[in-house]
Amino acid sequence: MSDLIEGAALAPQTFAVTRADLVAYAAASGDHNPIHQDEEVAVAVGLPGVIAHGMYTMALVGNAIAVWTDGAEVLELGCKFTQPVVVPVDGAAQVTVAGTVKSVADGRATLALEVTCDGTKVLGAPKAVVGA
Repeated sequence: MSDLIEGAALAPQTFAVTRADLVAYAAASGDHNPIHQDEEVAVAVGLPGVIAHGMYTMALVGNAIAVWTDGAEVLELGCKFTQPVVVPVDGAAQVTVAGTVKSVADGRATLALEVTCDGTKVLGAPKAVVGA
């Protein structure tokens, strides 16, 4: 955490999200909603296709934070789910997590984040607070 300097840009990290990842996440989380695995069901409920679990997307943010902060304790992590991460049948959706260090004070750093999928913002107002 001592490397975090107010105003510093955090190197963007990109994660490939595949349908196999969604199946594994469903097994681990217990969230077997078919919109995360079945194209027909997803489209039938008005989605553009199978979508990633929102909390899976947040887990990717957590991974990026761990890299940036060398595993510092995450004190706060929040966002609004604004757009789905649509995962194609073949290949992968590309989720990129970027950010800046908004402030550093009292042993805490506040990170302003930007999370996109193939160029579209998928999380609204994502931020994290990490401590030493």
